Amino acid sequence: MPAEVTSFVGRRHETAEVRRLLSAARLVTLTGVGGVGKTRLALSVAAHVRRAFPDGIWLVELAEVRDPERLIGSVAEALPARSRPLPSLAALADAVRDQQALLILDNCEHLLAGCAVLVETLLHAAPALCVLATSRQPLGIRGEQLLVVPALPLPAENGATAALRSVAGNDSVRLFTERARAVLPDFTLTEDNRSAVSALCRRLDGVPLELELAAGRLRALSVQQLLDRLGDGRHDRFHLLTAGPRALPRRHQRLRALIDWSHGLCTPKERLLWARASVFAGGLDLAAAEAVCCGAGIDRGDVIDLVTGLVDKSVLTRTEDATGVRYDLLTSAREYGRELLAAAGAEATLLCRHRDYYAGLSAEVAPEAFGPAPARLELDHANLHAALERCLAEPGQRPVALRMAADLLYHWIRCGAIGEGRRLLDLALAADAGPPALRARALWAAGVLALTQADTGPATALLEQVNTLAEQPGQGPARGYAALLAGMLAMYGEDRASALAHYADAALLHRMTGDRAGLAVTLVRLSLARCVLGDAPGAMDAARECLRLCAAHGASRHHAYAVTALGVAVWRQGDPARGAALVKEGLRAHRCLGDRPGTGLGLAALAWVAAAQGRYERAALLLGALRNLAQVSGARLSGFAELAGFHEVCEAAARRHLGGAAFRTALGQGARLSYDRALDYALRDRDAAPDLGGADAGEWPEPSSLTPRETEIAELVAKGLSNRQIAAALTIALRTAEGHIGHILTKLGFTSRTQIAVWESERKLEPAGAPYVRKSPL
Repeated sequence: MPAEVTSFVGRRHETAEVRRLLSAARLVTLTGVGGVGKTRLALSVAAHVRRAFPDGIWLVELAEVRDPERLIGSVAEALPARSRPLPSLAALADAVRDQQALLILDNCEHLLAGCAVLVETLLHAAPALCVLATSRQPLGIRGEQLLVVPALPLPAENGATAALRSVAGNDSVRLFTERARAVLPDFTLTEDNRSAVSALCRRLDGVPLELELAAGRLRALSVQQLLDRLGDGRHDRFHLLTAGPRALPRRHQRLRALIDWSHGLCTPKERLLWARASVFAGGLDLAAAEAVCCGAGIDRGDVIDLVTGLVDKSVLTRTEDATGVRYDLLTSAREYGRELLAAAGAEATLLCRHRDYYAGLSAEVAPEAFGPAPARLELDHANLHAALERCLAEPGQRPVALRMAADLLYHWIRCGAIGEGRRLLDLALAADAGPPALRARALWAAGVLALTQADTGPATALLEQVNTLAEQPGQGPARGYAALLAGMLAMYGEDRASALAHYADAALLHRMTGDRAGLAVTLVRLSLARCVLGDAPGAMDAARECLRLCAAHGASRHHAYAVTALGVAVWRQGDPARGAALVKEGLRAHRCLGDRPGTGLGLAALAWVAAAQGRYERAALLLGALRNLAQVSGARLSGFAELAGFHEVCEAAARRHLGGAAFRTALGQGARLSYDRALDYALRDRDAAPDLGGADAGEWPEPSSLTPRETEIAELVAKGLSNRQIAAALTIALRTAEGHIGHILTKLGFTSRTQIAVWESERKLEPAGAPYVRKSPL
């Protein structure tokens, strides 16, 4: 086994998982993209399990073995003793028959067939032999256990709100920082460079080799300069990331050589699909691949097999969630594919196919704005954005861009991309394209987004344009939306009587035109307006009408808002417990739909109810969580400005009853909750703050999975007690104490007691102070 000359960063979970697999199976194969660290992980695992293999660990490095005939000889050379340089496979099997050893086969992908035959033969001949293989593709034999080695975790997008030590603890950042120190001994992560380092790690997808190659460039460039060159379009990463140590294998010294190696493993059709898939931004699913990538050499029926082949070869990464399976290319593989596509003269054609597919998708989901929420849109956000930008860049496609931008109104709101939606709508409207009905719809959508950001001036100007178009014959839907936007503006300006009149007009017009989505939005607004005016029964009537409408048509998004509005009305009528239960029902739905503004409305309403119940600490915690949600995700409540009075009363009551210091403490505790923890707290009827555990907003450490007894023993190890002293302190047998410590090492992926002590001390670190809390988002 070679001695490591650089630190091994992260991989605690993966190390523990490989050890678990090796304890249950005799062949474990580590797969993953090139440069992700399969070899380093295999060597690290080998160091952990050395004692389990008394006859040794044999490392066979196959990267430079190009001739399959040399495979058996290469394995034989790794054994402690051999009878001849190039034995037959039968002789090799006989030589290892009685060995309790671990054979590491590193880089098998280019010798896949030979490695499969070799491993299967050896495992049948030697019952105590285990094999740990690294390969970009599985060996494909019986009993093989696979572990896909992922890239390192990335720092959060909102890293600016996290404590510096939290950013520094991210594995991608740690690796880059440590490798940077090898080049610049004084390099350290600071408040000045943290944003650039975090962005660089994200730009390089957390791939260890790319991070190491980037660190090598710090001899000539600052982190910011390197980041700028990676993103300015004039410098490609294949020229920048070429500074690998000379001792590395040749394909690891240059990024392009690494990708070339993967490309060489693919069949001609797989290479073609790779190139075509490079036009996607942010991943794709099988339907998108079939629609965009087939034709001219690839039949639709071929796509599933080709996708499977690229996943097997670790070119495409695979993820699965409730919406299905998606595939993606890491940035380096995507840029490589785009180069191939451009060289073949096919880039323009594929970009047009991509544009048309996502324009069609946005048109398909627009009618569903009143049906089941289109969950896949958020996953395809980057693709939709790229397609829309492409339509804007082509004069003949600008009406399509206008339609897309308007169709995606609820998508912009739900995923917190309100500023992005406004910008794209403004650009599409400036092109002065599209028929009056489409322009009216787009103007209304832009007005709603502007008002959601409390930008009343532009919203008023957009309303005037909608009114002008609505005066034309046949523009009934436009008149309904004009009345709705007018009501929203009136509520924002506290002209509540006018708002109610506008909402009543909008509801009538939407009923006349059969626009169910417009009617649902109007009824929610009408319910909230009546609630503010003290008409709780009228508010409940409007909300219940909306709920009946939504139930008849499966409109999940509007149902979530309607049940929240009903909860507020029930609270205002004097039943806070029932009101809170209804708001929680809406909050659960918004959480499932990924609707951040709706989530914010639910958090705010629960804070108001808590204050009304005299539960002021809970109210302050929820207000803090709401502020953090607005700061991190852009989910603001400005679109519901009519509710500002409830918010102000809640905040003033909590501050008055808790006192300034206690109120600020509770507010800070709420702001430090991650998104999921904030929702968990809101949905559970608790007053006291949950245990924060020293984690920062948006980032939470994984639980250690230690049992209470193991946690107790870890604490004693951290205090410096020996195994015998721990056994005496806990009145347990020495062998029992030793067994517990062995389990702790296994679960945490550690090799020494010192690591346990460091982990335990870090686990108990106090928070670095409450984060900055912005003003109310209302």
